[in-house]
Amino acid sequence: MRIVCLHTADSNIALFDAAARAAGFEALELTHVVRADLLAAAEQAGGLTEAIAAQTREALLALRDNADAVLLNCSTLGPSVDDTLAAQAAPVPILRADAALAQRAVEGGGKVVVLCTVFTTLVPTTNLFAHAAARTAAEVEVQLVNGAWERFRADDAAGYLSTIAAAANKAYESGADVVVFAQTSMAGAALLVTSAAKPLTPPAIALAAAVQAARLTA
Repeated sequence: MRIVCLHTADSNIALFDAAARAAGFEALELTHVVRADLLAAAEQAGGLTEAIAAQTREALLALRDNADAVLLNCSTLGPSVDDTLAAQAAPVPILRADAALAQRAVEGGGKVVVLCTVFTTLVPTTNLFAHAAARTAAEVEVQLVNGAWERFRADDAAGYLSTIAAAANKAYESGADVVVFAQTSMAGAALLVTSAAKPLTPPAIALAAAVQAARLTA
C-alpha cells in the first residue's frame, strides 16, 4: 500500500515515518512531498484564501498517481479537502490529517483542549473540532500557544517543544480530560508532558485513517 503525504515542513517527514514504524505498518510505503510555500502564502495572507486552497487542491490531485491514498498534513490548509475535491479525486481517497484526530479526541466526551501554535490554523481547527463534537458530549476549547511558532521559525526545536509541553501541562491542571496537539510539528512535545495522559497527536491517528480509507476503496 502506498500513501502519499503532503507536508508544509520538512521536519514532519521523520515524525510520520516514525509513527508508521511504531504502528507496525511495515508493508506501508510512505512518500512525502513538501510544499512549504503554501503555508507561507497562507501566513502572509492572514489565513487560507480560496486561491491558496485551489493551489492546494491542485497539488493533492497531482499526487493521486500510483497512490492508494493521499494525506494532507497541514491544519491551516485542511479546509482545501472538501466535497468537490473528494469527487474529483475518486476513487483515491484524499484526507486531511487532523480530521481523524478530531474524531478521536471527542469520542469520549469531556473537556477537550486543542492546542495550536500558528495563528492561521485557529479558524479551521476550531471549525473542524466543533463539527466533530456536535454529535458528542465533548466540550472543545481551542487555544493558541503564544510564542511557540516564533521559536519554530527560529529553528529552536527545544524551546518550541518545551513551550508546548508547558501549555499542555497547564491545560490538564485546569481540568482538561483530553489535550490535543493540532499540528504534527508539535508531536515531540508529548514526551515532555508530565500531567495526566499524553496528548493526542496527528501522525499515528492520521496514518491509521488513511490506511483504512485505502482498504475500503481497494
